[in-house]
Amino acid sequence: MRSLAACPVLLLELAAAASLIACGVGEGMPPGTTPDGPPGATADGPPGTTADGPPGTTPDGPPGAAPPANWREHWFEHVQDVKLVHYDADIAVYFDDDVRPAGTEWIMPMMGDIWRYTKQTYGDFGDDRLYLIFHEGRYSGGHPSTYFDDSHDFRNVSDCGPGPWGTEDTIDMPSHEVGHIVEGASRGVHGSPAFPIWADSKWAEFYQYDVYMGIGKTADAQRVYDRFMGTTDDFPRANTHWFRDWFYPLWRDHGHGQVMARFFQLLSQHFPKSGNDYARDLNFGEFVHFMSGAAGTNLKQLATTAFGWPADRDQEFRRAQADFPGVTY
Repeated sequence: MRSLAACPVLLLELAAAASLIACGVGEGMPPGTTPDGPPGATADGPPGTTADGPPGTTPDGPPGAAPPANWREHWFEHVQDVKLVHYDADIAVYFDDDVRPAGTEWIMPMMGDIWRYTKQTYGDFGDDRLYLIFHEGRYSGGHPSTYFDDSHDFRNVSDCGPGPWGTEDTIDMPSHEVGHIVEGASRGVHGSPAFPIWADSKWAEFYQYDVYMGIGKTADAQRVYDRFMGTTDDFPRANTHWFRDWFYPLWRDHGHGQVMARFFQLLSQHFPKSGNDYARDLNFGEFVHFMSGAAGTNLKQLATTAFGWPADRDQEFRRAQADFPGVTY
């Protein structure tokens, strides 16, 4: 949705080969957010926010347990007490005291549909509940966190401001954050090796268009389609049309959301890992190789049209084919 230049602090913070995705549409992420342990480890938050039960225990107790009625934020500049306003087995919705509830009835059904479609398409995400925090009148955007991250008490989180949230047309920010949860914690591995390549919003464009189509919100899908088709970026070269020339053709010709589900699956099976984390990032040639595996066809020509194909990229691509022979097409 926005280029990395418009979102200067969204990055992968690598420390000891572990990465944490921060997001998304304008909010800062200071240092000190690298996870300290695997899902289920004790977090550093206030009483009531830790998960120290047996294997399989969620941050809130046994699977399906009610989320906490109150949650003290303790990340970045966030120090609010947010209150649970709705929940079911799939999502939990929290408001700060400034959120005006009138008109927010869309959040529970629409975000629930988005999260259920996401799990159906991309697999499980820890305890599988999505925690949606909404602020009003504060913060300039949103950020995500995943069930791998102690910074947000090992929960899948979309945390968004500034609101207001009284109409469904504000859906794009929380859905954008959910897209980052997918790339950062898919198939049981932490991190997004492709993030330095597609940066903020390029994968999210694919995700948002597909998820709106998948849940039957065709007007929203058409709305973002019209916007994304006209969007250009200056990476990897000037005047790049990521959605028009790369992601939409992949969606149209190679199984809609399933092509990216296969991409994340192939990464989890073949790309180097250190524990539960990806050990490094993809280079561009590796990216095209793994995407070709996901599409089931050599995408070199599509990548050439979309991004150009300099000599060093061709060398990376050929090396990737040799280094990862299990990725076939």
